[in-house]
Amino acid sequence: MGLFDKLAGWLGIKKKEVNVLCLGLDNSGKTTIINKLKPSNARAQDIVPTIGFSVEKFRTSRSSVVPVYQLGPNRCNKLFQKYIVEGQAIIFVIDSSDKLRMVVAKEELDTLLNHPDMKHKRIPILFFANKMDLKEALSSVKVSQLLRLENIKDKPWHICPSDALKGEGLQEGVDWLQDQITQ
Repeated sequence: MGLFDKLAGWLGIKKKEVNVLCLGLDNSGKTTIINKLKPSNARAQDIVPTIGFSVEKFRTSRSSVVPVYQLGPNRCNKLFQKYIVEGQAIIFVIDSSDKLRMVVAKEELDTLLNHPDMKHKRIPILFFANKMDLKEALSSVKVSQLLRLENIKDKPWHICPSDALKGEGLQEGVDWLQDQITQ
C-alpha cells in the first residue's frame, strides 16, 4: 500500500476527493515525491520534469480518490486559477540545497499566499525541505527562517525535512496533513 493509500485511509475519506496541490520551484523534487507516494507497483522508474501540469489520482482500498495536482513553471495562468480555487491542501516542496534560489521560493510562496482565492482560505500547507541527503542542504529550521514561515498565521503549516529519493520524511508529512484535513 502506497503512502497515498495510507493517507486516504487515515483520513477516513469515503468516496470523496481531497484535492491536493503540489507546488514549488522546478527541480525541487515534486515529481519524485509524488512518485514515491504512489503504491510501489505504480511508481515510474524514470522521473522527468513536469512541463505544464500533471494529475495523479490514487484510488484507495476504500474506493476513495486523492487527486494530486502538480503545477510546473508558469503557474500564473488560467489552469492555476482553477486548481487553486479547488485545492483543499498544499504540498510545497523546497530544494533545501539550493541556497541561491531560496529567495525565489519565498517569492513564489508569497505570491501563492497573497492570491485572492487563497488569501482568506484556511488551507493546510505541508512544506517538504527536500534533498536533505545533500551535504550542502540547509536544515528545515533554516529553510523555515529563510521563507519566514512563522509569519503564516492564518493557515496551519508544517515543515518536514525530506529525502524524496529514499522516501525519508514523507511519512511524517503525510501524517501531519492527514491530521489537518480531518479536523
